[in-house]
Amino acid sequence: MKPIVTLTLNPAIDGASEAVQVRPIHKVRTSKERFDPGGGGVNVSRVVMELGGPTQAFYLSGGATGPVLDALLRDKAVPVRRIAVAGDTRISHTVFETSTGLEYRFVPEGPLVSADELEASLAAIGSCEADYVVASGSLPRGAPEDFYVRVGERVRARGARFVLDTSGAALKRTLDAGGVHLCKPSLGELEKLVGRELKTAAAQEEAALDLTARGLVDILTVTMGHEGALLAKGGRVWRLPALEVEARSAVGAGDSFVAAMTLALAQGRKTREAFMMGMAAGTAAVLTPGTEMCRRADVERLYGEFEKLATSAGDWSGAR
Repeated sequence: MKPIVTLTLNPAIDGASEAVQVRPIHKVRTSKERFDPGGGGVNVSRVVMELGGPTQAFYLSGGATGPVLDALLRDKAVPVRRIAVAGDTRISHTVFETSTGLEYRFVPEGPLVSADELEASLAAIGSCEADYVVASGSLPRGAPEDFYVRVGERVRARGARFVLDTSGAALKRTLDAGGVHLCKPSLGELEKLVGRELKTAAAQEEAALDLTARGLVDILTVTMGHEGALLAKGGRVWRLPALEVEARSAVGAGDSFVAAMTLALAQGRKTREAFMMGMAAGTAAVLTPGTEMCRRADVERLYGEFEKLATSAGDWSGAR
């Protein structure tokens, strides 16, 4: 199979550490520091590699901090295509407070990207060889709200399938344009997308089915934290509950979901099997500390647990 190509327009150097207590004014002493290459698409590529799949990460990098991100990706042996930008690559930081179990996440806005730099990223995607291209993460400053629409057009022109994981105006503009193969909003993102609260299962399913029925997206998955997730495709919907696990960090759970589901689809697995792989990877990600992604052994073990849940969850429901 061809490598799963990922695009990260606003990557980050992801720092993580622990502190006994996070307090204002006082110095907060931390321990167990680690740094990882991060940002939506970068994380997706890391997980695809962990699960044994081929990948290539296209990403923007520059300024004083860009070389650090480049080195971290080399250390992880991630195949990359770097697109140079003038601005500094952002540095995010996550602090786990051991006294309370709370997690604090500090995420900068990132560099201002020029029109020429954005055009270079489009040209790179327009020349890639892939069956699946994943655009994941926030748009950088300087990128128009419809930029992922243009990315999707380049992807489809190459005969590849376009996978989207973003939020806000970028999510709405891209879905409104149609042509998305797989999209994974959270429940909160779906509510913002449709402009109303979705408090009941019926309302959630109706909103998801509407997006697929209008041909805006082929496969829609909606993650809902401890309430599980739902899958909508072809006028049908399927739900699975979450597994109860001891969470250590929420970082990378959504990216792990997208990576595992996309890889399973690329391998030719059935949609519901791919959905369970996504849920297994997303769950596995919360078992690891800080910015560490999911582990393959955990994903495979949890997939077996979701298979058992699927037996009691029943078959597809909704319009047929």
